[in-house]
This record gives sequence, structure tokens and C-alpha cells, in this order.
Amino acid sequence: MENRATKIHSSINQNAIIRVIPGHFATNHSHINYYVDMTIMKSRKSEAAAAASVLARKYSTSTYIDTIICMDGCEVIGAYLADELTASGIMSLNQHQTMYIVTPEMNPGGQLIFRDNMQMMINGKHCLLLLASATTGRTIARAMECVQYYGGILEGVSAIFSASKVVDGMEINYIFGGEDIEDYRTYEAQKLHFMQFRA
Repeated sequence: MENRATKIHSSINQNAIIRVIPGHFATNHSHINYYVDMTIMKSRKSEAAAAASVLARKYSTSTYIDTIICMDGCEVIGAYLADELTASGIMSLNQHQTMYIVTPEMNPGGQLIFRDNMQMMINGKHCLLLLASATTGRTIARAMECVQYYGGILEGVSAIFSASKVVDGMEINYIFGGEDIEDYRTYEAQKLHFMQFRA
């Protein structure tokens, strides 16, 4: 499968790279005609730092971010994003004047949760949600609901790749969008029965 991959570079930072593979792939909520591979970007220093530098541009005039909530294995990018934001002068309201980087757990019922020892990093804190990808926006909506439940103040949502521009009134800050992949298509799972999927 890897030999069918095509690299796409960010126009802002050439070191921010995704690899896309054509075919028929299923996510939790949809079917897509390209697999967007971000494994290296989430794992290798240079690509993770490059992704963080692109995402940080959106928040250079923001006032406060206390906590970066990482989904989809984005903790390395989250750490570099915290560095970028603090270097840009983004302030934190927490007593140590630093940023928390946290990841929610999923309970047996499929709900996103934060354990008791982590809730103080969310409650009353200005939070930034960081995801690898957003196809239908449902994962973002669940994460937003989780932040609200634990008393966090959601300041923004960032994703490496997003097919959605806005979810529940919140603009998505992304590096790559559906417009960057020629003929990118996504179909909601329940609608797929009524149409022919073309890979």
C-alpha cells in the first residue's frame, strides 16, 4: 500500500508532510476515498515541529491557553505546539505559567473522560483541542462536549487534516484540508447504502 502513497507538503512549511493513499477506507463515522497517513508527522521530531509551527500561527494573537488536549496520538505535536505558543508570547493563567498537555481516556461506554488527577488541568482552564484528522466532525463534537463537561474553556480546535471547516460553530484550524487532495470524498456510513462509492 505504501508504494501508492503520494506526499503532500504544506505551502507554509515544506517539512509538514502528509502521505495520501487512494482506495476505499472506513473511519468510525464515514467512508473515504483516500487514507491520510500522518504517522511520521506524529512521531518524528522535524515533521512534528513543522506541524506545530503551522498550527501556532492561528493563535499568535490569542490571550491565554493553559491546556492542549491531544487526540489521535498527537502528543508530540502538542509538546512542540506548546513550545511555539509560549515562544510567541501566548500566556497561561495557571500558577506555574506553563501549558499542560493531556489526553482523555475512553471509558467502556465509549465516552471521553479525564481521571480525577487530571481534571484540574481542564476545569477553569483555557483549552486548545488538537486532533490528527477530522472527517465528519463527530469526534470534535464529542471532545468539545467532554471539555465543557469538565469545566474547560475551549479556545480553539486544530487538526493536521480536516475535511470540515467549522464544527458546532467552532472554526477548525488545519494544515491540510480536503481541497489539498484531488477528488477527495467522504461519505457518512448510513448514507453509503444509497449511493455507489467510487474508490
